[in-house]
Amino acid sequence: MAHGKETPRQKMIGMMYLVLTALLALNVSKEAVEAFKRVDEGLTKTTANFMQKNNIVYADFEEKALANPAKAGPWVKVARSVRERSDELYNYIQSLKVEIVSVKDADAITDGQIETEMIKNIDDANVPSQILIGSNNNGKAYDLKAAIVDYREFLLEQIGEGHPNVSTSIVNSLPTDDVMEHDEMVTWEYHNFHTMPLIAVVTILSKMQNDVRNAEADALGFFFSQIGAADIRVNKLVPTVIGSNHITSGSDYEAKVFIAAMDSTQKPNIQVGKYETITAANGTIEYRMSGNAETLAIDDRGMGIYKRKTSSLGEKKWGGLIKINAPDGSTISYPFEGSYMVAAPNVVVSPTAMNVFYVGVKNPVNISVPGIGDSQIRASMTNGSIIRGKTKKFRGNWVVQPRRPGVAAKVTVIANVGGQNKPMGAVNFRVKSLPDPVAKVAGSKGGDIPKATLTAQRGVIAELENFDFDLSFRVTGFIVSITDNKGFTYDEVSSNNLFTSQQKKLLNRLKRNQTIYISEIKAVGPDGKTRKLAPIVFKAK
Repeated sequence: MAHGKETPRQKMIGMMYLVLTALLALNVSKEAVEAFKRVDEGLTKTTANFMQKNNIVYADFEEKALANPAKAGPWVKVARSVRERSDELYNYIQSLKVEIVSVKDADAITDGQIETEMIKNIDDANVPSQILIGSNNNGKAYDLKAAIVDYREFLLEQIGEGHPNVSTSIVNSLPTDDVMEHDEMVTWEYHNFHTMPLIAVVTILSKMQNDVRNAEADALGFFFSQIGAADIRVNKLVPTVIGSNHITSGSDYEAKVFIAAMDSTQKPNIQVGKYETITAANGTIEYRMSGNAETLAIDDRGMGIYKRKTSSLGEKKWGGLIKINAPDGSTISYPFEGSYMVAAPNVVVSPTAMNVFYVGVKNPVNISVPGIGDSQIRASMTNGSIIRGKTKKFRGNWVVQPRRPGVAAKVTVIANVGGQNKPMGAVNFRVKSLPDPVAKVAGSKGGDIPKATLTAQRGVIAELENFDFDLSFRVTGFIVSITDNKGFTYDEVSSNNLFTSQQKKLLNRLKRNQTIYISEIKAVGPDGKTRKLAPIVFKAK
């Protein structure tokens, strides 16, 4: 499973697929369409080969887990989740193929499998478009694209950062970008399925199934290579004492005394400075330095010496990475953090976006108590809920979700100090509803606009202006109205954010200085509320 590489058979099938698609675009004979049957059969066989090879790798995972649960267990769990998600997407695509073929050629389906030689209506272009595109651009192709994007992001999240080869291979295997056709951007859904003959659609879906198994194979190959992380050998034991560097009045001093193991044959590389955290595919964490770093001198016991002269009061935090060479030649990095401070207990609570909470969205908040570890801090609030951030976007923050606008929310912090929970303080916040976005076309809220600019736009967007949160709103409908020189008004309705064909006809009929009204604009934000936005009024130039 070399990442991104294809066998000669795969390359041949891919080339045939591209050639036949080009011929189809030229509206050639039915014999060319018939050739899609042979391509589909080749794709089906290649996919079956992928599935067989993947099943062998899954079996190897299970064997590794039985032999060494500690090393292989986490990766087996990841592999099982990949298998479940891959099968789910593969079977969904298969259900679309069966649904399309069964409309007019039910006899070509046996036990959920399609016999392409028995398909009679191979050049029917209506049924696939009705099912996948739909009369109002609400067909199942849009759900399919969302499923592919979700699957691709799932695999990339499991792989984590720092592995560009396998990540790039997976992205290339599962493309969902819109396509430029005849100097016009066409959506992925239209490019693949709009007015395409039935057998071509079936072949395209078969290729997507093949892409799923290919991406699955790439991910499995990477995960399998991660089993058996390098073990660090030790030949020396060192007595170590770790005590608290922050003690408040009335608290007990506590220290941990233990034996530390080390390898005296090599000195570690200890660097002090900022480091970044990377989440690996199995949920483990990898680290690397970022920015300038100070390398510590190492004594004869293999310990780094860190010295600083202090000139001010307050908490002083420091940390970095300890790097050790593993037997396999790789370098393993271990993060460490330290602090020293003498100060009275106090609390700092600050929202990362602004000094107000918004209803209906996740508000990230930093909460810290100097001298107290994050794991020893607890927080609660009135008029809402507050939890630790778990996703990659909010990791390291707390997440606040207030309930009622106009009612203050109080965040209360408690810290475990010396084994006892002590109140650290409370902070009040205002709670507001999300502001309404502004409807725009071609980046404009109204006024004079060249007719060519207006007719070149795809639809209406909604934006939050001068707002610190990164939020998006989706336009769900609007009406385009124009009045001709006889006083007749013409209205055309769109049920999404795009101009309909009838609306585009109205725009193309515009005369100079004629007024266009875009009204009844509705948009839905992350809070799930539908909002009616101010109309847009243009004058054609």
